Order: sequence, then structure tokens, then C-alpha cells
Amino acid sequence: MSGRIAARFAALRAEGRGGLIPFMTAYDPDPATSMAMLRGMPGAGADLIEIGVPFTDPAADGPTVQRAGQRALKAGGSLAGALAMVRDFRRDDDETPVVLMGYLNPILAYGTERFCADASASGVDGLIVVDMPPEESDELTPYSTPCGLDLIRLVAPTTDDARLPLVLDGAGGFVYHVAITGITGTRSGAAEDLAQAIPRVRAHTGLPIAIGFGIRTPEQAAQAVRVADAAVVGSALIDTLAQSLDAEGRARPDTVRRVLDEVRALSEAVREARMAG
Repeated sequence: MSGRIAARFAALRAEGRGGLIPFMTAYDPDPATSMAMLRGMPGAGADLIEIGVPFTDPAADGPTVQRAGQRALKAGGSLAGALAMVRDFRRDDDETPVVLMGYLNPILAYGTERFCADASASGVDGLIVVDMPPEESDELTPYSTPCGLDLIRLVAPTTDDARLPLVLDGAGGFVYHVAITGITGTRSGAAEDLAQAIPRVRAHTGLPIAIGFGIRTPEQAAQAVRVADAAVVGSALIDTLAQSLDAEGRARPDTVRRVLDEVRALSEAVREARMAG
């Protein structure tokens, strides 16, 4: 178990509240703007941060995250660049957990053993490899586990009780519950479906559960943490970023502020969610 992820969820439990996990794509729309957003997120209320690694073929991502990846790749984004961002972030923040989310291909191209060593040295706490099924996790675990990297598993609405133990075997950090069947950012999971799904997952794991895919508004984030331990918000923040760019796709002076203001609004809703209950 990663020290930072476990410590943060323990602190959230002690406070009696859920957590907010904003998602951003490394180098979107450029390295400096991306870095400024990353540095500003903890102060805006992020409890953990997910950084997306730009990839040419992001099969699980909807149009919003795909476009973010294209902007990032155009700006020079890469797996090595994402690790460099985390290293820079760690100079000022040694407490906020950081999770890299991406696809297996860039890791294999980088070299799995070298990647895990470099990720750990850079200050990464966990990995979400979207297209790596549990049956293929031995590509990564022999190197990620000794390096103290939590391998965070995705559980879908279609994951049945027979498969859950296999999916969760060797999982670390937290469980990422995908709220919908489909790609990111396209629609939202129904509250009643989540209220039934989360207890079923809890029966198979003691890890915290975060809900992602389709959470766009403060109200939806609040609903998520009433039944789970954290809410992941990505596409809504990326839409805000994209809408702030000029006609050439460049950041404007208020781009970072607009994204961080939205993180702040989401955080306030998440922090107050259980008080209203």
C-alpha cells in the first residue's frame, strides 16, 4: 500500500467526509499551464489528483478527454513528461497523492521495470492502467509492487460477483468504480444504481471506493460521496479548460483560474455532502 493514498483516505475517514479526485491531462494545453493547474489543485480542494498520460489511441475515453490528449501530444506530452510534472510537483507538495491514469502501450514502450522505478522515484503513488485486464497484470505487478506503487483496479457495472474477487486480487490504493457502461464524459450513472452497486463491491474489499466516469456537477460529486469514499471528476474540468482557450487552442490568462474555481466548487459540495444527510 502506498503511504500517501492510505494516509489520505484515513484522514478523510477521520474527518467523516468523502474525497475529491480531479483529473487532468499532462501537458494540456501546454506544459506551463498544465503545471500551474497541478500545483493549484490541492489548495482548491483536491484530496488526490489523477494525471492522464496522453496517448494516441485512448479507447476508454470520450471526445473531451481524447481532444485533451491530442492537445497534450501536440504540446510534446509523453509518459516521461508526466513523470517530470510529478517530480516538479513534489518539490512543494509531499502529501497529496498522485495517480497516473493511462494505457499499457506507453508503459511497455518505456520499459515496464524502468517505468515503475522512475514513477516511484518521481513521487507517483498509484497507477490506473485502463486497458490492462487482471489476467494480464503480471506485466506490471512484479515491478510495481516492489516499488510501492498501488495498482488501482477498475470495476464496471457489468463486473459480476463471480469476477469481482479476480479483479480485486492484488488491488491497492482504492477501487475505481466506473459509474457507467461506456466511455468517459458521455453520461452519468443513476444514483439508485450506484446505491446498489457500491455495497456489492464493498462486500469484496476493504479498500476505499471512488466513483468516476460521468460525474460532472457538484451535485453529482456530492451524491457519489454519499455512497462511496471519493468522486473522480475529469471531463467537466477539461471542458472548462477547453472553453477557456483562444481560437488557436492556447491558454488565456484566466484558464488556470477557471479550472481551479470549478475544482473549488466541486470540493465544497463534496465536503458538505454528508452534513446534509
